[in-house]
Amino acid sequence: MNTATPPHRDRAVDALRALAILGIILGHWLVTALVADGNTLHSTSPLQHLPWLAPISWLFQTLAVFFLVGGHVATKSYTSARAHGTTYTQWLHTRLTRLFIPVAALLTLWTAVTIGLLATGTRIDTIHTLLNLALSPLWFLLVFAALTAATPLLTRINPLWPLAVVLHVDLIRFGLGGPQALGWINLAAGWLVPYTLGAAWTRGELDRRRAGWTLLVSGTAATAALILWAGYPASMVGVPGAQISNLNPPTLAAVTFGLAQCGLALLLRGPLRRTLRRRPMAWAAVAVVNLSAMTVFLWHQTALMATTATGLAAGRLPGLHTLPDHLSWVAARLAWLPVFTLALLLCWSAFHGYENRRLRRTFRPIRPRTTPQPQNTPTQAVRHA
Repeated sequence: MNTATPPHRDRAVDALRALAILGIILGHWLVTALVADGNTLHSTSPLQHLPWLAPISWLFQTLAVFFLVGGHVATKSYTSARAHGTTYTQWLHTRLTRLFIPVAALLTLWTAVTIGLLATGTRIDTIHTLLNLALSPLWFLLVFAALTAATPLLTRINPLWPLAVVLHVDLIRFGLGGPQALGWINLAAGWLVPYTLGAAWTRGELDRRRAGWTLLVSGTAATAALILWAGYPASMVGVPGAQISNLNPPTLAAVTFGLAQCGLALLLRGPLRRTLRRRPMAWAAVAVVNLSAMTVFLWHQTALMATTATGLAAGRLPGLHTLPDHLSWVAARLAWLPVFTLALLLCWSAFHGYENRRLRRTFRPIRPRTTPQPQNTPTQAVRHA
């Protein structure tokens, strides 16, 4: 694996993306509970019953790091594509096709599952709970796809501009009693902050360690102040029944927390590069996660639900079907993580081919007919995943 890796490839980028994906998956598995109540399944969270566990969400809510890496990779990819004569349409088609082909398999399976559940008389509220969990990763992909499409316009935007938008939206919502629906502006503006930080990384503006420390310290201080004195919730993920969610839509606290995460990620670049060069097995693991990032992300909630549904045959099992209102539930849920992983591996074995198959049609940059030179397909030109 080491010898096959181009020397110019930044292994820290792949490592940060792998860590972000794994953090999201583990976070969902730890804070998502499907409680069996008679013939009905409803979702809840240990953070609803044990709010002092909120710091767990600080470890596993890693979306900002994913958008940071996504912005860096997309801007670098687009610059390379333009240098090779690839048009914007060709570049965008390649990236979005690779992003959404795995989605088709997920939608097909859950359409069939929904039809089957309806045919067997499953309660509508149970079906709604399952679909909500299974399809919840798609909102993230839609936002990511929109930012990817806008990459040429975002390459020079200062991250302070979308940060200012989030600040003013929250000020109107929470400070001036404005409409709560206004918060959905932050769904784009909030994730635009780390995405444009990724573009600044591509431009070389974040190469000095001072940039990482500035983001880490200022983001941490701002988040602490917002939680302690401005009334923002401590949990960085949604909690059922909570009046305010930091994530749905993103609040200023979620964005400042993301700035701290991005700062830490930037500081880890050097250590990650050195470690992955010295340890071939660690680099191989990172490469495997990156090759299947979309598959494991899309199917991790399905793996959890498949385990939960299978376990119902044995009755209400602790940590799987019981109310998450005690530390014993947390201990039991930790014991279930290897089973969730096995179920996810089964999903991966069935569906990872949709992510890694080659495009049937590739586009070539237009060149004069009088100069028949070897041409790079856009897939070759922009491939950086």
